[in-house]
Amino acid sequence: MASTAAGKQRIPKVAKVKNKAPAEVQITAEQLLREAKERELELLPPPPKQKITDQEELNDYKLRKRKSFEDNIRKNRTVISNWIKYAQWEESLKEIQRARSIYERALDVDHRNITLWLKYAEMEMKSRQVNHARNIWDRAITILPRVNQFWYKYTYMEEMLGNVAGCRLVFERWMEWEPEEQAWHSYINFELRYKEVDKARTIYDDALFFFDSVALVMVHPEVKNWIKYARFEDKHGYVAHSRKVFERAVEFFGEEYVEENLFVAFAKFEETQKEFERVRVIYKYALDRIPKHEAQELFKNYTMFEKKFGDRRGIEDVIVSKRRFQYEEEVKANPHNYDAWFDYLRLVESDADPDTVREVYERAIANMPPIQEKRHWRRYIYLWINYALYEELEVKDPERTRQVYKACLDLIPHKKFTFAKIWLLYAQFEIRQKNLQGARKIMGTAIGKCPKNKLLKGYIELELQLREFDRCRKLYEKYLEFTPENCSTWIKFAELETILGDVDRARAIFELAIGQPRLDMPEVLWKSYIDFEIEQEEFGNTRNLYKRLLQRTQHVKVWISFAKFELSIESGERLHKCRQIYEEANKSMRSCEEKEERLMLLESWREFEREFGSDASRERVRKLLPEKVKKRRKLTAEDGSDAGWEEYFDYIFPEDAANQPNLKLLAMARMWKKKQEDADVPGNQNDPENDPEAEEPMETTRSPPSSSEEPEAAPEKPPHNESNGNMATEMERGNTHDDRDDTGSSSSSSSSSSSGSDSEEEKKKEEQEEKKKEEQEESRSSVDDKD
Repeated sequence: MASTAAGKQRIPKVAKVKNKAPAEVQITAEQLLREAKERELELLPPPPKQKITDQEELNDYKLRKRKSFEDNIRKNRTVISNWIKYAQWEESLKEIQRARSIYERALDVDHRNITLWLKYAEMEMKSRQVNHARNIWDRAITILPRVNQFWYKYTYMEEMLGNVAGCRLVFERWMEWEPEEQAWHSYINFELRYKEVDKARTIYDDALFFFDSVALVMVHPEVKNWIKYARFEDKHGYVAHSRKVFERAVEFFGEEYVEENLFVAFAKFEETQKEFERVRVIYKYALDRIPKHEAQELFKNYTMFEKKFGDRRGIEDVIVSKRRFQYEEEVKANPHNYDAWFDYLRLVESDADPDTVREVYERAIANMPPIQEKRHWRRYIYLWINYALYEELEVKDPERTRQVYKACLDLIPHKKFTFAKIWLLYAQFEIRQKNLQGARKIMGTAIGKCPKNKLLKGYIELELQLREFDRCRKLYEKYLEFTPENCSTWIKFAELETILGDVDRARAIFELAIGQPRLDMPEVLWKSYIDFEIEQEEFGNTRNLYKRLLQRTQHVKVWISFAKFELSIESGERLHKCRQIYEEANKSMRSCEEKEERLMLLESWREFEREFGSDASRERVRKLLPEKVKKRRKLTAEDGSDAGWEEYFDYIFPEDAANQPNLKLLAMARMWKKKQEDADVPGNQNDPENDPEAEEPMETTRSPPSSSEEPEAAPEKPPHNESNGNMATEMERGNTHDDRDDTGSSSSSSSSSSSGSDSEEEKKKEEQEEKKKEEQEESRSSVDDKD
């Protein structure tokens, strides 16, 4: 400290902290203490060892040591470890009275400390002060009776001293407090060590001898304790007592709290006594009362028992019982689970008496569907069907079967829906019982209450089997009054008349059928009518039917079928008539929007010409085949927005005059593209005559003919008689005029030598060459414009 002239002290200036930001590495107080501990900065050296040589030094040492212990106790008297160290030090000096006084002072501080009582009693036992130790244990169990350790130590001390009666008294005092199970077992083992079996039995169950006392199985009523009790009796040879214990245990737990372990132990006990029937009864009794999910071990042991001591029937009974138990649980959980009922019934039918099966069937059919909708009744109705079939086939009780059918038909709400299968099965059952009138009455009632297609068909088949054809006719008439649009019924009716040999009646039925204003499958009906006339070899009627059908529809399959029909007739004009039909079909289908059907017709025609036609007719059909062109069209989404483009294939027929400009434009485009590709090749520039593909630009994209009809490659300058195969020339002539109708084209294709004079052909050739030159000039000018 510096001083001024006036004598006052002056405080030096403290350096200012320039950077007040926190340090990057923070040091905590915990870290400082840990570093001090690691470096052992505060460790004190141990005190020097003192050697005591006389009594005075010993007394001085004792005084200092006692003063230190007393100081520690005064600092914190609740720390029991200080008291125990003090007492143990006095004990080491053989100062038992002082140690005893210290323990008593400590107990005044905390009498609930278990360690303190244990150390006090151990000190007395070490010093062989038995009465003092006995008094300490007695005080301990009186103050803290729920501390089992005191009781164990006390009884162990008395038993080690040979005081069996005193030990028994301690156990009896302990049992009055109803301790845990291990305490009871310790008491029982104590009695067994001294061969006191009756006393041990008393401990297990005092109710056998003293109704006012407690016992293990009453204080701890658990299955394992009852099992231990029974095994105890069995171990000591008291078989009757052991069986009685098991029986009392079953009665004690009843059906509500029963467990599978008790029955398993009971059955194993009886098995060791060779009482196999008792074992079987125990297992069956248990399986009837324990839920399936809790009886897995029971089933396992029962199966093992039957495998060891039972026969095949017994093993099957085990499996059946297990499955029956499982199905019972399923149907209890969901009574409307009809699949579970089916499995259950199948099981009991295979291995049960009729009364049991009937009981299960009655339980099953009692669970009616909650909603009167047919889809909910479909599975349920098969319960009744199986029930009736079981009564008829297995039990052979016709009267009960009839009652089942009647009850089922009374249950079904026929005004909303019905099941034709039930009515038909009931009628067939009556026929098997030779009750034909009853069967007809049943079917008549069914048709009157709820006419259905299946009912009418089934009734007709029934009468057909009985060969009652007049009844079949009447039923068909009723059927057609009910559903006149059903083509299958008309066909079956006509087939019946055909089989009976009444052709005129069958033809009249077909005529009535095709005259109906509404039919569900008219194409099937017309085909059946046509096949009928073909079978009767009435080709004129068949031809008229085809013409009548074509007045109603222009379907391509009808035309093809008509042509094949004409081809199938053995006559000299069949090829001419067949070709004529194809000509008419092609002419009528020019306005057809479905181009695929038109292509189908032409392909069929081509197959016909390939087999039966000449080269000229094949060439003519080939020229009629369309060109397959890939196009694009714009798609629009549902909200009107643009959905992009899609590609599709379209067919362009040469006969369509409206498509000729498009074909010409495509041909010109291909010619220009070819010229552009050959522009750099010397000798080929602007020379269309040297380009063999320029004369037939569309030939590569047309639908290809078969390999047998493909022409050979054309020379550079084709002769005049092959100019008819030039597709581009034909398309160009179609731009100006089209004289190729069906008759003219066919005549020209069949007789090309008599079609005209040579002068007309030369004029046409000159016109074609002029047009080619004009097209070449136009293409050159377009190329120059682009350049």
